[in-house]
Amino acid sequence: MTAELTNDEIRRYSRHLILPEIGMDGQRKLKESSVLLIGAGGLGSPLALYLAAAGVGHIGLVDADIVDDSNLQRQVLHGTSALGRRKTDSARERLADLNPNVDVVTYDEPFTSLNAMRIARGYDVLVDGTDNFPTRYLSNDVSVFLGIPNVYGSIFRFEGQVSVFWAKHGPCYRCLYSEPPPPGLVPSCAEGGVLGILPGVIGSLQATETIKLLLGIGEPLIGRLLLYDALGMHVRELRLRKDPDCPVCGEHPTITEPIDYEEFCGVPAHDRMQQPEHNGTMNKEITVEEFAALRSSGEPFTLIDVREPHEYPIANLGGQLVPLSEIETRAGEIPREGRVIVHCKMGGRSAKAIDYLRTLGYANLENLAGGINAWAEKIDPSVPKY
Repeated sequence: MTAELTNDEIRRYSRHLILPEIGMDGQRKLKESSVLLIGAGGLGSPLALYLAAAGVGHIGLVDADIVDDSNLQRQVLHGTSALGRRKTDSARERLADLNPNVDVVTYDEPFTSLNAMRIARGYDVLVDGTDNFPTRYLSNDVSVFLGIPNVYGSIFRFEGQVSVFWAKHGPCYRCLYSEPPPPGLVPSCAEGGVLGILPGVIGSLQATETIKLLLGIGEPLIGRLLLYDALGMHVRELRLRKDPDCPVCGEHPTITEPIDYEEFCGVPAHDRMQQPEHNGTMNKEITVEEFAALRSSGEPFTLIDVREPHEYPIANLGGQLVPLSEIETRAGEIPREGRVIVHCKMGGRSAKAIDYLRTLGYANLENLAGGINAWAEKIDPSVPKY
């Protein structure tokens, strides 16, 4: 049965209805459509808002996080009053206020290989608003298995990417990136930062592609990767080709169901830092509680801060600044004798610094677990978290 528009909906969507590419038939089509959004964060915010405003009838929203004050710089779906609440709850209330005609179903759980097929089955389009490689590969593979398009977007610092991966008509994400980058090579937004406006731009482009797919209009970004540079205000386009040897969408696929994506990518599917292994052992860590006791004991030690110079004025523990980007040329400034504590914002970059220094023969290094943010949270709240 074709969905009909009420008089209220006709008034609400009037600017759509007078577009010949949409009209009454197109708006009814949107009302009958269903879209699954993976993530209610930076990209998910403009996606959810604009798809709901456009009248997409059924929106699924997957996110297991809570609203944190560091989110509010870019995640415009949530407000200060939502701090500490589930993102799914905050999102559902905001979307209901924006457009009560839209059915919003929330999944307050991580999107994993165990539940992804159950959650995604029945949706017309899957939209990837994630910020990590395991979920990105999972979203791609699920879209291939279900035969639906995957609207991809990613952001980092001042740059973003957008494409549509639909194996029936072109390449998938694995055709572009057959393997993830080595763990630690690409920092998360929490470590590397992101311009708050950037997810608004990229998420809006994803929403545009989603609407085009649902309506069957225009030229979707299938087989094309759009690259956006906010600092230079440049937009480039790369042509993509389907890989006949792709393990998921190729001629002889070897992956036919969801796999363990955290194991495949070597990183967790969120911002939690993971210590790399070395010859069967782990980097030596010191907790912030142990570090506080060390500072009080009078025992000599050296503190090395491997963050970038522009981060030091935000918050610091008084250590010597040797940025990770300069570690190869300044390693000689770090003593090889005595106890040396290495730290950064969250523990990831300091682990990478220790990785490198170990190759030079250093054996006296300890990583401050959780970095300066853990210190601020557990030891000294006067030090700002960022």
